[in-house]
Amino acid sequence: MKDKNPVTAAVRVLREHKVAFVGHPYEYEEKGGTAVSARELGVDEHAVVKTLIMEDEHRQPLVVLMHGDREVSTKNLARHIGVKQIHPCAPEVANRHSGYVVGGTSPFGTRRVMPVYMQQSILALPTIYINGGKRGFLVAIAPQAVVDILAPELVDAMA
Repeated sequence: MKDKNPVTAAVRVLREHKVAFVGHPYEYEEKGGTAVSARELGVDEHAVVKTLIMEDEHRQPLVVLMHGDREVSTKNLARHIGVKQIHPCAPEVANRHSGYVVGGTSPFGTRRVMPVYMQQSILALPTIYINGGKRGFLVAIAPQAVVDILAPELVDAMA
């Protein structure tokens, strides 16, 4: 039987680290966000983790992992990491930093290495659904796998 999962940079990283994951292809909707992916997979949007590419005031990029049903408090995050401000990147800038198209951004296998900040409450979930590196493709993994591979700084940055 042929593997139906696309082979993306993210999938390669997960395989390289021997992470158990289940691929979940779904029908991607432009600007649908995590509400659509949660609905398509039949899972709680809180367990769908969005990968956001942001920048500080010096245009240094960073990755923020947040529950799909929550917003990031950029003020709290900036204060936590000791910068003046943080803002989301324009889609084309995010694409350049990550190597992924917005809507298909995975924290695994990014074009450039960036600091990763993960909402600490994500670790309390038994399974998370995170982008597998392509629009319309999430992978189900244990949240500890994110910690093991990316060593993110755990933060409380919920708005």
